[in-house]
Amino acid sequence: MKAVVLLSGGLDSAVALYLAKSKGFDEVHAISFDYGQRHETELNHAKAIAEKAGVAAHKIVTLNLGDFGGSSLTDKNIEVEDGDVNRTDIPVTYVPARNMVFLSIAASYAESIEAQDIFIGVSQVDYSGYVDCRQEFIDAMEAAINKGTVMGAESGKPIKINAPFVNKTKAEEIQLGMELGVDFGLTWSCYRGGEKPCGTCDSCLLRAKAFAEAGFEDPAL
Repeated sequence: MKAVVLLSGGLDSAVALYLAKSKGFDEVHAISFDYGQRHETELNHAKAIAEKAGVAAHKIVTLNLGDFGGSSLTDKNIEVEDGDVNRTDIPVTYVPARNMVFLSIAASYAESIEAQDIFIGVSQVDYSGYVDCRQEFIDAMEAAINKGTVMGAESGKPIKINAPFVNKTKAEEIQLGMELGVDFGLTWSCYRGGEKPCGTCDSCLLRAKAFAEAGFEDPAL
């Protein structure tokens, strides 16, 4: 039994990694993406999290979604706007089809090592409205993966996309992470990078709200 976990270096993916580790898999593999994002801070945190968690392997895949632009996370000519936890529109931090790309590559990795489980820490509760964090997208991607892999289409070994937090709040994630022993001091959420979190982008605001609701101090601050 093997699992592949998408590890960004953020709060959600760190808890997803530790949750996968708690499920009794023989091997848990982490995969991160250097996709042309505006800073490397989150990747450095992903490396630290993977090392502390003791994963079987940690792959960092290099892409360049910055070639396409269309997001303030991949185009430095587009400013990262201040956040709004009550927004109803899709912010400019949305990276076009990012999770679709990431899950496709994770599926390729999973099939190469015969892993039948992929974990991704998306939520459609406390989030910025991204369309690739919703349950209907996860279901559609799982169906596509099992039509487009030998494991799923021919060998009777379907690959499951586990999105355990899709209907959970970030506060609930934090509470679970505390139980699992996640070192939240190693996680990074800020879109802007820098030595310290900016405290004003969408991701920082959602993180602060979650720690307050969970009743814990954020050790990364």
